[in-house]
Amino acid sequence: MAIDKNNPLEQQNNPDRNGSGGSNSDANSTNTRRRKKPRRDGKGSNTKTNNPTTAASSKSKTRRSGKKGTDKDSQALANTQATVSNLETNDAEDDAAAQAEGGIKAIGNQRIIPFMKIEKPMALLSLLMVIGSIIAIAVNGLNLGLDFTGGVSADVRYEQSVEQVDVVNALADNGFDDAVVQYLGTSQELLIRLPPQSDSVDGLNDSLDNALALPNNNAEISNINIIGSQVGNEVYLNSVMSLALALACMLGYVALRFQFKLSLGAVLSLFHDAIVTIGVFALFGFPFDLTVLAAILALIGYSLNDTIVVYDRIRENFRRVRGITPEQTIDLSLTETLRRTIMTISTVLLVVLAMLFLGGDGLYWFSVALFIGLLAGTYSSTYIASSIPLRMGLSRDDFIVKVKPEFEEEIVTFDDPKMFE
Repeated sequence: MAIDKNNPLEQQNNPDRNGSGGSNSDANSTNTRRRKKPRRDGKGSNTKTNNPTTAASSKSKTRRSGKKGTDKDSQALANTQATVSNLETNDAEDDAAAQAEGGIKAIGNQRIIPFMKIEKPMALLSLLMVIGSIIAIAVNGLNLGLDFTGGVSADVRYEQSVEQVDVVNALADNGFDDAVVQYLGTSQELLIRLPPQSDSVDGLNDSLDNALALPNNNAEISNINIIGSQVGNEVYLNSVMSLALALACMLGYVALRFQFKLSLGAVLSLFHDAIVTIGVFALFGFPFDLTVLAAILALIGYSLNDTIVVYDRIRENFRRVRGITPEQTIDLSLTETLRRTIMTISTVLLVVLAMLFLGGDGLYWFSVALFIGLLAGTYSSTYIASSIPLRMGLSRDDFIVKVKPEFEEEIVTFDDPKMFE
């Protein structure tokens, strides 16, 4: 206590923590006490809040800043409205320019080619092509090869390399017309197929041995087979069944992978490709054998692959894009996949043309069938496979997973006013 009396300054500077220092100590403690928590705005010192003059000046500054903030907000709102009006004007100009160029501007700056605008004329063209192909098959029939009609098949080996044309001419000079000659790995081994012959196997072997003999190049027949007409009919029926089974499998795959409306469009487009290719062969009388059938089956696989790419983009855009019609969604999907389609068909056509002109007689009709089918398949993937689901009512609801009613959460509301008191 003596120390406290003799040192009043120390007593003033060190007030009692329990608040027993009197009024002076309270005042001093108020002036010297520091805040344990930071200010909310994080600016200034504690003296501003305790000083009434500083508080009044801060209020006046706040009012002034509020007026300035209101002026700035109104100016920013005016600038925003002007920018929106300019964007709308630019969008209108871009849309008009896009329409003049043959496309529409629907999303961002991407121009969309309106494929579906000529949907009806293309559908009519496809219908006429299918009907014409069916009529050609019914009236003219197919020029079936030896694989379907039966005949003679012989494996021949020459001592030296030989040209296919020379062998065909030698057989024709000896009475074996309509012969089909193919290489078997090398230019010395050949597969010869002839129409049905009346001779027995022994007599046919001797006749072919004499007919195939070329100057300074002897031939040796290693194997000879006679295919009956009944076997040819079985092969023909099995071929038709294989085409039908392939289309049915495609229908089930697309229905499970995407949607039934899309699967129906895909199968109809594949049927269009196959029937148009067969119809061209029937119309012009081209020979139809197992190699052509293999080309049609390969064509179905290629056309389905191209259709699946388009369908995948259609499904993605139906889920991703808002505010456009289903027709515009399909146009957008076809536009986005157009570059890929052009690149794919170009590279495949190069290979087909190489086989057509450089592959020889064995790959000639195979290449012709692929060439016709590729053109029909590219056209059908763009229009038939996309327009049929659109006419069946394809929409965004077909690609959105909906919650079943038994899994929906029940919403409970309380109307008791006392629960909010």
